[in-house]
Amino acid sequence: MATAAGAVTSLLSPPSLHRLTTAIGTTSASFSFLRTSSPSFPLLFSTTLPSRQHSSAIKASSSTTFTEFQDLKVNTIPTKPIEGQKTGTSGLRKKVKVFMQDNYLANWIQALFNSLPPEDYKNALLVLGGDGRYFNKEAAQLIIKIAAGNGVGKILVGKEGILSTPAVSAIIRKRKANGGFIMSASHNPGGPEYDWGIKFNYSSGQPAPESITDEIYGNTLSISEIKLADIPDVNLSSVGVSKYGNFSVEIVDPVSDYLDLMEEVFDFSLIKSLVSRSDFRLTFDAMHAVTGAYANPIFVDKLGASPDSICNGVPLEDFGHGHPDPNLTYAKDLVNIMYSDSGPDLGAASDGDGDRNMILGRQFFVTPSDSVAIIAANAQESIPYFKSGPKGLARSMPTSGALDRVAEKLNLPFFEVPTGWKFFGNLMDAGTLSICGEESFGTGSDHIREKDGIWAVLAWLSIIAYRNKNKKPGEKLVSVSDIVKEHWATYGRNYFSRYDYEECESEGANEMINYLRDLISKSKQGDKYGDYTLQLADDFKYTDPVDGSVATKQGVRFVFTDGSRIIFRLSGTGSAGATVRIYIEQFEPDVSKHDLDAQVALKPLIDLALTVSKLKDFTGREKPTVIT
Repeated sequence: MATAAGAVTSLLSPPSLHRLTTAIGTTSASFSFLRTSSPSFPLLFSTTLPSRQHSSAIKASSSTTFTEFQDLKVNTIPTKPIEGQKTGTSGLRKKVKVFMQDNYLANWIQALFNSLPPEDYKNALLVLGGDGRYFNKEAAQLIIKIAAGNGVGKILVGKEGILSTPAVSAIIRKRKANGGFIMSASHNPGGPEYDWGIKFNYSSGQPAPESITDEIYGNTLSISEIKLADIPDVNLSSVGVSKYGNFSVEIVDPVSDYLDLMEEVFDFSLIKSLVSRSDFRLTFDAMHAVTGAYANPIFVDKLGASPDSICNGVPLEDFGHGHPDPNLTYAKDLVNIMYSDSGPDLGAASDGDGDRNMILGRQFFVTPSDSVAIIAANAQESIPYFKSGPKGLARSMPTSGALDRVAEKLNLPFFEVPTGWKFFGNLMDAGTLSICGEESFGTGSDHIREKDGIWAVLAWLSIIAYRNKNKKPGEKLVSVSDIVKEHWATYGRNYFSRYDYEECESEGANEMINYLRDLISKSKQGDKYGDYTLQLADDFKYTDPVDGSVATKQGVRFVFTDGSRIIFRLSGTGSAGATVRIYIEQFEPDVSKHDLDAQVALKPLIDLALTVSKLKDFTGREKPTVIT
């Protein structure tokens, strides 16, 4: 193995300059994010911040290339720990400029390999992809080189670096890979001034457990060297294989394996019979994010939707200057279309990395909590994958209790877990969970180990298609609102809303949560909160029934005797500041009261939540950033 000094000479010598330079259109970008720790060594990468052009939508290529290099040289690069690399379930998220700092990303990737048992990566198969955001292509080159330097056998990379989070999970499971890297900051904005993120999924396709993420963070505090293979940048634009000694890189079509899985789960002929009807219209908003690469192959080419049913379908590095979060605030283009007088029958949107979804009917919004409950209630008859019935149902703690009522009626095992998809994964691997969801627009099943935006859209299309399969042309179709209102009539309605206060000052947000924790420590059953009587108040704690692990401080809950709930949490999915989330829920069994606006029905509880929390005093915020 080369010495550090030799490494520098090699890295700076032609033809292997090892600048991670990507040509985009007619411009190029070079990034300085790997440097030796010793001042006597020169900077390994030069830094420029050019203007960049957006790449076009992904299309499968029939051409395959094969390139082989006989030798694989590994250089050992000295480095030093960098503060601020605490890793959570969603990986590491920061501003792009933070990741572009010297060694920042390289340290984290090397710390990951230092945290894994050698059998999990030595001569193993890994997957790499992301949501197409700014900096992904440059980061992919660095990750490939460090993977090779640490003895990985092969890495599968989505063409142009594109793979949705659900697709990464699907490929890991189908190809029996040891794990995979996902380059995404999920629903957060992209571009030079915005967010970037990286996370690692394990061999089951689910996010790495806390035991690994904690180990990664520990290793970022003691890292001293980076193992970097001396190989050229890989052409991410051409499907094919490049081989460097015992290491190989395969560029794969980002859609094919995922599409194969969707065809196994759903009855595409049933869905096509609906989508191809002249009296049914679909609009899917990809929000210029990763599902733009999947929308046309699936909805248009396979299911026969009109090409103009896809909105914002070209993945862009800055998501078209948008915020790729599928909710009523940030998916305003879709909301305006669906609430017009001639709106389509079904509207749907997905987020940056394709794991979230929003469902709307004509002038009708389906809450994520209702969505997962309705999918679960209709899955057995509508979706072939569930023809024997779901094994069990689960939701995150803040999600409304609508799913609980479905589980009770269907006599299915039911689980309430903390926020974080990893908690569902253990239950799935144990064979006790099929369908699950989070109020944060995440819905999925055990077909993979991530939430899945396109899966949720296909599930809704399946339910609508099944309900209308015998409808003749000209007959009124069963609509999204019909299906939801029928569900409420059967199970009751759980009025639900979430208030998000984004990028609050962390100090004030934490003080508010500590104040609430102190308040619940003094509360007792029977205490009066306005017109509500307290049933329990706690900071949610979860013991995993599979492995016995315990998660504490997962959300401050006030549960009242009529089933109403107020929940307070700080979200960890942003890259700056703190997001305060307040969840408000009230159950209404009376059908005559099911057509109220949620904000009207919940106003007494909302006012109580703001009063109890003293949110304005602690955060200075007058209004939420987003109301769901």
